Amino acid sequence: MASISPDRVRVRTRDDDSSVGELLSAVTSDVQTLFRQEVELAKTEVRQEATKAGKAAGMYGGAGFAGYMVLLFLSLAAVLGLANVVDGGWAALIVAAVWAVAAAVLYQRGRTRMRTVAPKPEQTVESIKENAQWARHPTR
Repeated sequence: MASISPDRVRVRTRDDDSSVGELLSAVTSDVQTLFRQEVELAKTEVRQEATKAGKAAGMYGGAGFAGYMVLLFLSLAAVLGLANVVDGGWAALIVAAVWAVAAAVLYQRGRTRMRTVAPKPEQTVESIKENAQWARHPTR
């Protein structure tokens, strides 16, 4: 086991001749280093989470395509099933009409919801205005 000689270890005490400026410089340097390290850690975490989100989005896309294929083949099965009852052309027209109604209902609901979307972040704008007002007159 190696021992450290007392003359190699220097412990700062209040009696040291370090000036306040030197101490502030050291603290500032340490804070800057800490801040840089935290930013790097945040970047790494964001990259990892973005990678996970990208993979999940790809899986959602695959599930969407698979769902589309299911609907396509179910529609085809409905057409073939109806073709046993009515002419094939009418069966295809009936299935297409059902899909047209579903599309119209979804469009209308989406349009109604889109009208409630505010393009401007109202709370953020209000908060920024309050902050600017406070910065101009902090004693009020």
